[in-house]
Amino acid sequence: MESYQVNQEGYYGPFGGAYIPEILHRCVEELRVNYLRVLESDEFRQEFNALLRDYVGRPSPLYLARRLSRKYGCRIYLKREDLNHTGAHKINNAIGQVLLAQRMGKRRIIAETGAGQHGVATATVCALMGLECVVYMGKTDVERQHVNVERMKMLGARVCAVTSGNMTLKDATNEAIRDWCCHPEDTYYVIGSTVGPHPYPDMVARLQSVISEEIKKQLLLHEGRDYPDYLVACVGGGSNAAGTIYHYLDDERVRIVLAEAGGKGTDTGLSAATIQLGRPGIIHGAKTLLLQDEDGQILEPYSLSAGLDYPGIGPMHANLAAKHRATVYAINDDEALRAAFELTRLEGIIPALESAHALGALEKMRFRPQDVVVLTVSGRGDKDISTYLAHMDGKGGEGASKVDY
Repeated sequence: MESYQVNQEGYYGPFGGAYIPEILHRCVEELRVNYLRVLESDEFRQEFNALLRDYVGRPSPLYLARRLSRKYGCRIYLKREDLNHTGAHKINNAIGQVLLAQRMGKRRIIAETGAGQHGVATATVCALMGLECVVYMGKTDVERQHVNVERMKMLGARVCAVTSGNMTLKDATNEAIRDWCCHPEDTYYVIGSTVGPHPYPDMVARLQSVISEEIKKQLLLHEGRDYPDYLVACVGGGSNAAGTIYHYLDDERVRIVLAEAGGKGTDTGLSAATIQLGRPGIIHGAKTLLLQDEDGQILEPYSLSAGLDYPGIGPMHANLAAKHRATVYAINDDEALRAAFELTRLEGIIPALESAHALGALEKMRFRPQDVVVLTVSGRGDKDISTYLAHMDGKGGEGASKVDY
């Protein structure tokens, strides 16, 4: 049977690899040589697991959403990554990579962030461990995620607003890579998603796989079996999705559903639906699907959600889509807003806008009463309250007022 895991060369099918400038070769090669040795060591596992338990608050609950389940005619469980310390799944990866950086002798940590959750998580771990932290964030995202910016500053991080391009996640990543090129000796780059050159996609997926590891144990308690019929998660770069599906990649009993950001619509030119609209190319050191014009120039993505506003996709997810292992839906802004208000009214849970895209996929699916669905709520909606309030009287608000409860 074909495996959907990464191979020894760092590829998921035709996607992945390490396409990097010579100046970064030493940094990436040092990481490639060390990451598995460290991540699989007993000392690392003990410290990592202790911090996940005592600092992050894991395991995160697997919650049976009864009212949401009644609406969609199945059994929907929510994997509550929004209840982690710092409010999202990003803390899992940040802790793991900073522990790795320490073991590699690095004292200066840099990161990129879109919605701000990865930046907050990285700044949090650096504060915990007494390390210098610099976070690159597009100026557009600095303005629409003001609270997270202030949280990072309060934690001691220096936030650098990036003014190139459309001033979002792609541009923040570009600047972080430039910084890394200039400071290879003492600096470690904590990439926040399953993107970038090998070994980053595999490393981030491994660190986030605590999500699916817990799902297996929790489902066994709830349902008497350790696998669901459906796994649903949003994808921008794809880290929460990678963590959700990691232990089920090769289990064909489980159907994988990914929700990407459709923006204003896939036919409008204002979208971040990379899997549906993208073509193979190279971005940030990996071969994957990306939004590009006929000349291969990267197109600017658009999404109401800062965390999904990325023109590429992790190579794992590009391969899953190409091999038809995953079903991918493009969820537009209005659909995501309706889904967010629906969960808020039915279950008393305000999701992050990123997670709202996963919830928006439910109305596009058809379920049987016996189907068990696990959907990852990757983050909480505190950071998006201003956006939600701005749409209360628009289509999102109207959709919310029509929820049958």
